[in-house]
Amino acid sequence: MEENKKLVIVPWDFTQVAENALAHAAKIARTIGSGICLLHIVDENTNPRQEGEKKALLRHVADEAYKKYNLPVTAEIRKGTIFTSIAEYVNAVEASLVVMGTHGMKGMQKLTGSWALKVVVKSKVPFIVVQDPPPDQERYHSIVFPIDFRGENKEKMGMAIFMGKYFDSKIHILKPAITDRSLATKTNINLNFAVKYLIQNNIEYEIHEVPRGKFAQQTIDFAQKINADLILIMTTKNISVADYVLGASEQYLIANSSRIPVCCVNPKASFAKVGQFMYG
Repeated sequence: MEENKKLVIVPWDFTQVAENALAHAAKIARTIGSGICLLHIVDENTNPRQEGEKKALLRHVADEAYKKYNLPVTAEIRKGTIFTSIAEYVNAVEASLVVMGTHGMKGMQKLTGSWALKVVVKSKVPFIVVQDPPPDQERYHSIVFPIDFRGENKEKMGMAIFMGKYFDSKIHILKPAITDRSLATKTNINLNFAVKYLIQNNIEYEIHEVPRGKFAQQTIDFAQKINADLILIMTTKNISVADYVLGASEQYLIANSSRIPVCCVNPKASFAKVGQFMYG
């Protein structure tokens, strides 16, 4: 990872799920040797007095986080909306990673789509979306890596190798059973690509094939079965309003009822340059 990108961003809304995200960010930051930035978004119409109060409160949170985790923690406030301003900030500072808390899929989100996905898809930086705090501050032991026929699958290899190298994680490749010959061929190409570079980077892995069915649910079930620490996915390329309303599979995975953290890599994300870790 490039030195100037060693910054983990935590979108902060003064809720418990933000605290949970901070605990995950501390685990990651300690391992990769980075700082943490708490990012709070206020409305464009926020007056200077209100903004100053929020800045003071956020600085206090950052100071307490420094004492708790013994890591450098800064605070930033930006005006706008969470759906654009978070991505704009993390893209501008070229952060390593964003760790964001979510309440899952509740209330109107079941109709309008997960707000978390709307935040994630505008970012060039990978997001880890969490619901609960980590069970400990140890490494991520097991990562589930679902793979299918989409060409963009190759782009999340950079993140898989990053996690494998920094956390000494074991990658569990999950492959769906596919009867269509063309799609099966594309899936196998992606599988061979993944295996090649995992071997080249000395990262432990296993391949698991699941029967035909709803792949998103099968991914969650498998992750729960092996007590996985993380699920690594690609977001849908050119995601549409229909995906939010009808429910893209990523939305379902992010808000999974097993409450397993999900790492989302967007197609053509700046971090997902597979050559960055391929030959180490």
